[in-house]
Amino acid sequence: MGAAVIPVLVKRGHRVRVLARSGSEKRVPKGARTVMGDALVAESIARALKAGDTLVHLVGTPHPSPRKAAQFESVDLASIRASVEAAREARASHIVYVSVAQPAPVMQAYVAARAAGEALVRSSGIPATILRPWYVIGPGHRWAQALAPLYAIARLLPPTRNGANRLGLVTLKQMVAALVNAVENPATNLRIVDVPTIRSARL
Repeated sequence: MGAAVIPVLVKRGHRVRVLARSGSEKRVPKGARTVMGDALVAESIARALKAGDTLVHLVGTPHPSPRKAAQFESVDLASIRASVEAAREARASHIVYVSVAQPAPVMQAYVAARAAGEALVRSSGIPATILRPWYVIGPGHRWAQALAPLYAIARLLPPTRNGANRLGLVTLKQMVAALVNAVENPATNLRIVDVPTIRSARL
């Protein structure tokens, strides 16, 4: 997701600094400034921030599944905890956090970790935008497109309509647009961006 949104932000004139661990600096898109560091260490993140910045948190366990519950705690939750601490220290003005749609009947450990992350963001006192996608369709993540007809039917039926809308599929292009909109239109308090709103995002 970062690789997709960074070039768009750069093209639109934003000065983007990317925290990268050793060995991954070559993967940072052109036009962004690389800051070497550790996304699990607040002091490291704070070195990449300046007062008034927007911090966009995109750290997470790849290909989430129920068997990765420990990683949701040690990576996903630990990284947003460090990011919130760093944002406070650096006096950032806005946090953009990619959470997950909730409540949900599956992936309970993942949802719990992201909900805990949301609580940390809320408690920071820093204005924040929380995006809640369910499944993002993009390179390497296209299998869920086969579920589109089932979602369409579920949205037509009153008992399943709300769940189908809340836990709907979004595209990477829609997520990029929603992230850019969040950066360019900072929240003044706390803003929740759900699946229907992500789907409607345009650049």
